Amino acid sequence: MTYYNNAVITKRELLVRLIKLLNDDELFEKIDRIPLEMRPRTNSPIRCCVHKDRAVIKYKIMAMLGFNISDEEDELTPLKEYAQKAIEGHSLTGDFLTVVDEACSSCVQVNYTVSNLCQGCEGRPCQVNCPKDAITVINGKANIDHQKCVNCGLCQKACPFHAIAYLPVPCEESCPVKAIRKNAEGIEIIDFDKCIHCGKCMMACPFGAISEKSQILNLFYNIKHKEEKTIAMVAPAVLSQFKANSSQILKAIKAVGFSEVIEVAEGAKLTTQNETEELQERLSEGAPFMTTSCCPSYVALTRKHIPEIQSYVSHTPSPMVYTTRMIKERFPDHKVVFIGPCLAKRREAFESKNIDYVLTTEELGAIWGALKIDVLNMDDKSCVSNSVNAESRGYAASGGVTRAIQSVLAKDNNLATQQIDGLTKKSIKLLKTYPRKAPKASFIEVMACEGGCINGPVNLAPSNVSQQTLIKAMNELVTELA
Repeated sequence: MTYYNNAVITKRELLVRLIKLLNDDELFEKIDRIPLEMRPRTNSPIRCCVHKDRAVIKYKIMAMLGFNISDEEDELTPLKEYAQKAIEGHSLTGDFLTVVDEACSSCVQVNYTVSNLCQGCEGRPCQVNCPKDAITVINGKANIDHQKCVNCGLCQKACPFHAIAYLPVPCEESCPVKAIRKNAEGIEIIDFDKCIHCGKCMMACPFGAISEKSQILNLFYNIKHKEEKTIAMVAPAVLSQFKANSSQILKAIKAVGFSEVIEVAEGAKLTTQNETEELQERLSEGAPFMTTSCCPSYVALTRKHIPEIQSYVSHTPSPMVYTTRMIKERFPDHKVVFIGPCLAKRREAFESKNIDYVLTTEELGAIWGALKIDVLNMDDKSCVSNSVNAESRGYAASGGVTRAIQSVLAKDNNLATQQIDGLTKKSIKLLKTYPRKAPKASFIEVMACEGGCINGPVNLAPSNVSQQTLIKAMNELVTELA
């Protein structure tokens, strides 16, 4: 998840303000005043001036309304016009990230720099160990020629005073597939032919310059005016993000205005059953291994960057897909909303065509805040379906899919397993070797986020807290069944 910081606070305040205005039927009258109210002249500006700060707020609101910043044709177009288009169902393109160029600081592409801790020592280990003669000593201080430097890092390792610092471009450094880079103006741009919607760049940017494109306004307007009945399907990870118990969380979600609330854990039971059968069938036919297919970022990775491993990826649909099918059979005329911690689920839902909206955990928290829904004051009597079990809720954490399949295999469980806990440059490099040299494990669970969905890019709670809360949510079911 994103570390709690001022950029995160700003994002959440914007979400709450938008929902409050829409709920009070004041959106069109007051939306254009939000940048002025949040960045008044009386406050010290965060950037160069108050006008820059207000422009950043404006473009972040545009993203929350579901627009790319490049969609702006006239700078004088008021936000209320974008809000109107959002409510009318502005078409999303399937690319759910946008860079707010006003917020992007154009981080300098200089990876190693000498700080004032340099002592100008006689040993000159930085200079001696540099393979490109990029370091000279000027006035008793080391200096790096960035035209010669190849960013090998040997100077940093050699310096006994730790005077050489590594300065990454946070978004580029975090992207495991090199899908973000600078344009000619120094602004970051996202290559969606490479992007896997893992959200790591969005979490890494300390300026909040990378925003997800939201559907929150269109969704909440639909719920508020009850134009069509809407069903919420809730990912298990959502239950790990709040102090309340599962029943209180599910009831608080229904209090927003949903007709029904259904746990994605119901669909996870089908995923477990079918994935187990598929695994056994593949292994009996001589396949060396099979990987999971629940994480949409991983599926996108195989399609865009490791096509040679695709034949080893499970064909079993994700729990979200199975849950959607169940809902459509029972409520064919209802709108369907997936609530979860994952940016990539927006892309999976867009491609499935059966899911109308995706609401993030962060957005759910904003709606509760705007509507003053107190989760802890909800009735805590169980409202959980009999179709949900502990193993299915466990999908939210790394190792959860593996444990669910092992529970089905039971006594026949001699399965060799492996977990890829987080997609990084290193783990992707490892995955690329598997088609050529099969791993020892027969079943490989892959999660884009370290720790699993409970550590998704649009969650609220720290991963260590989420882990304990998820265990509590799983134990609730064990207790009820006992």
